[in-house]
Amino acid sequence: MRSRLNSMSLFARVFGTNAAMLVLAFLGLLIAPVTVSVPPATIEVIVLVAGLLCLLALNLVLLRPAFRPLDRLVETMRRHDPLTPGKRVQADGGPAVAALAHAFNDMLDRLESERRESARRALLVQERERRRIARELHDEVGQTLTGVMLQVEGLAAAIPDELREQLDELRETARAGTEEVRRIASRLRPEALEDLGLQSALSALATAFGEQAKIHVERRLDPGLPLSEEQELVVYRVAQEALTNVARHAHATKVQLSLERTDGRATLTVRDDGQGLPSAATPSHGIRGMRERAMLIGAQLTMIGPPSGGTQVQLSIPLEPGSA
Repeated sequence: MRSRLNSMSLFARVFGTNAAMLVLAFLGLLIAPVTVSVPPATIEVIVLVAGLLCLLALNLVLLRPAFRPLDRLVETMRRHDPLTPGKRVQADGGPAVAALAHAFNDMLDRLESERRESARRALLVQERERRRIARELHDEVGQTLTGVMLQVEGLAAAIPDELREQLDELRETARAGTEEVRRIASRLRPEALEDLGLQSALSALATAFGEQAKIHVERRLDPGLPLSEEQELVVYRVAQEALTNVARHAHATKVQLSLERTDGRATLTVRDDGQGLPSAATPSHGIRGMRERAMLIGAQLTMIGPPSGGTQVQLSIPLEPGSA
């Protein structure tokens, strides 16, 4: 019986329900010993109101299941987030509702595919631009600052003693500028990722972060995870942005960085003991960038505040079945 109702069109179910209500009202007036005087008596009004309420309640009970799939479809549309793809509406109900649900799901498939492809192209362009800027910083600005340091060293023997302190300050400024340029260039272009692999790149990133932010970093990195070049780049950039957020907002004293394989997924976790989620979870360009990168490779990004405090950023990447 239920399958027959589901196979009916929405129009047929609404029309049939309303027709049944009219037939019941007609039979009630025809069979029941009910008379209506002019003006109607109080008891007659009570009987008519009671009959009307019964018909409305029965109409509601019969029509509610017909519109419930539409309510689920509307709720799915309202809650859909382009940066967390994969959620689909259930295609149940009558033929019209099922066709609408299938059309909506097909539209989401196309939109997510097109968005993923456009995001991939944009991120590839962004990575090429990062490499170009890093190369120019290293070749142009870095070489210029190195030349300044050499000139300072050349002046050291001929400069008067009263100016030697200023010369030392100039030498230190040039040295600090050179180191800053190298640091910025290394953040823009992860050479360790290209040359040594993801685990070595993450280890170098954790070491540099710990030295710069004066925060202890515990690391647990499984070797040999079967990730593509694109997935490795996303993992590295998400870890980089998560550590940057810790340094800027968390006021943490300890950070845990792990990359493990669990239940057919590669999971990156960055967890700190800082002031918690409200500060780190404030919408920002960096957090949106992490979500876009996760969407690019079909991964899931979550940010939670563990009961013990701090913030946990987790990137979960599905691995190919049967991968070693």
